[in-house]
Amino acid sequence: MKKIPVIIDCDPGLDDALMLMLAFGSGRFDVKAITTSAGNQTQDKTLFNALRLISLMEVNVPVYRGCEKPLLRELLVSDHVHGESGLDGAVFPAPVSEAESILAVEGIANILRESQEKITIVPTGPLTNIAAFLLAFPNLKNKIERISLMGGGIFRGNMTPLAEFNIYADPEAAAIVFDSGVPITMCGLDVTHKAVIFQHDIETFRAIGNKTGLAAAGLLEFFSIFYRENRVELEGGAALHDPCAIAWLMNPEIFKSKPCYVAVETTGKLTTGATVVDYFNVLQKEPNVEVVYDIDREQYIEMLAAAIKNLP
Repeated sequence: MKKIPVIIDCDPGLDDALMLMLAFGSGRFDVKAITTSAGNQTQDKTLFNALRLISLMEVNVPVYRGCEKPLLRELLVSDHVHGESGLDGAVFPAPVSEAESILAVEGIANILRESQEKITIVPTGPLTNIAAFLLAFPNLKNKIERISLMGGGIFRGNMTPLAEFNIYADPEAAAIVFDSGVPITMCGLDVTHKAVIFQHDIETFRAIGNKTGLAAAGLLEFFSIFYRENRVELEGGAALHDPCAIAWLMNPEIFKSKPCYVAVETTGKLTTGATVVDYFNVLQKEPNVEVVYDIDREQYIEMLAAAIKNLP
């Protein structure tokens, strides 16, 4: 089976770590690069975490430093969920490689420019790097096959009643991406709050026995603390958001989705950062996003476990 060429833009982050494990362990992707966004933690920390993760998984892929802060706003981090390091809960080896000498926007441009085929971009943090690339290199937009992202929501948020963290952190960047005309798949809170992981799943990962499985279990133990205390509606589960953006590319059949027109609110008094999803086609506008809203949870966990087994 031909591997899917991707650039992964992430802000590791506990669920970003599981996303990277799925991406590399599945064997389904030709990962051209990892670019890091500031979101779950500062740029310094997310970059360091990406380098630690590829060291853990013993993979060789270029890593590019991304933007230090949102396009127009101050940096917002999610340390109350991901911890002071961004990867609290597990011990990692020191990085064995360094970030590339050029920044993410230029790195993305070089990869797309030199590629003989279109490349899918998988953002699982704020969309600052992707928006900055689209602004700087509009001539390369047609080299993007699709953007499969984690962010947004149809009917709920987690930072405000309607705004999800990744979009809320840089709504201007998100608006640029959603208005770009590039095909987009949006895995928002409607699906990711069904992609929950429970304690028995964590024990399954731990029982694999390899160093990646042990790290995954440790990260998820820490991750679950916030959800058990603050998202009691998930009944003891933790929403494993970011791997959905990779899992959809691997096996869209385990998801349910609907093409919709989606816009991002940037100026609302109560709704800044909301993805306004025309779920019922009130506006009768051409859909610009494949909006994912449901998942086969058991198959999702099986995919993650199988990928982790393939890693060191």
